[in-house]
Amino acid sequence: MRSLWWKILCMILMVYAIVAGMLFPLSPATHYIDVSSGETGKALTFNVFGYNTNYSQSKKPIRAWLKKGKDFYLCASDVKVVSDRQLTTTFQIPEKIADNPQSVNLMLIVDSEADGHSVLPGAVTIKQTASNASMASSCQVDYLEEENQGITFPFRNILEETIRSLYYHVPLWFAMMIFLLTSMIYSIMYLVKMNIRYSIIASEFARVGVLFGILGLVTGMMWAKHTWGAYWNWDIRQNTAAIQVLIYLAYFILRDSFDDMEKKARIGAVYNIFAFATVIPLMFVIPRLSSSLHPGTGGNPALGSNDLDNTMRMVFYPAIIGFTLLGVWITSLFTRLQLVKMKYLDTDEFED
Repeated sequence: MRSLWWKILCMILMVYAIVAGMLFPLSPATHYIDVSSGETGKALTFNVFGYNTNYSQSKKPIRAWLKKGKDFYLCASDVKVVSDRQLTTTFQIPEKIADNPQSVNLMLIVDSEADGHSVLPGAVTIKQTASNASMASSCQVDYLEEENQGITFPFRNILEETIRSLYYHVPLWFAMMIFLLTSMIYSIMYLVKMNIRYSIIASEFARVGVLFGILGLVTGMMWAKHTWGAYWNWDIRQNTAAIQVLIYLAYFILRDSFDDMEKKARIGAVYNIFAFATVIPLMFVIPRLSSSLHPGTGGNPALGSNDLDNTMRMVFYPAIIGFTLLGVWITSLFTRLQLVKMKYLDTDEFED
């Protein structure tokens, strides 16, 4: 039973990550509007389409604002509920909302008692035609009290439901890093103690690490197809991740090119150490210094408060632990299989 507890924990965490990641709903949000532009001095009417919203269940009137910058708010003159997922809003656009005649991008804020408030960045562009008019004053904003929605994931425009890929795509890469690090440690241990068991363990950890890396690439390509429009966008992080996998595939080609077990283990161990040295620049340094579609570039940390909220952490961190334990489980099976093969072939290379 002592050797089974972590396997049971692995199965529990994997089932939890899959079920919770797929079944927890997304928070109510403003999805899109059917008008993209307007002019100053004219009324602007458009339909607002919500996601997982319950507009018709709000007992208090629903309110809406158009926001510019940090301080300017324009209140809707009329908000009509069409259905749980649709509103019709009207704004009286003043003659002047900016210091200079220009096109101004405004954010839409919708506030309802049932769903709380949600925002749609860059919702509408207003063309300002009058420069001599006096600046419009900002209206007062006071959000209604948000009703408890239970456990929900944040809605992100463009990502939408594909935000759930975070619980599978990213943990695969985390687990891969752990396996490659462990593989390098066992390679060092082999060079120190010359125990062939360490070489086999190092090889199998690297094998599972590459497997998880390939799965990470595949899940990332599927995610990219929805959010970026193509499976492969030549994004810097996509490129460096693919190079990293190829480097470790070369490790197995190198090992298999030798028949002598001792030479295979020794040369493979040295290559493995240098291969892991490329992980740091390829996976952490270069993507952070380059422009990328991924979060965590340009010096900004990934998985911060803007990318990961508390409800997502409830699934994300257990998924990392679950995938890691699953990889260790697979590695232990592969290692035992290799040792059995060596024993069956009547070799004494695996003896202590």
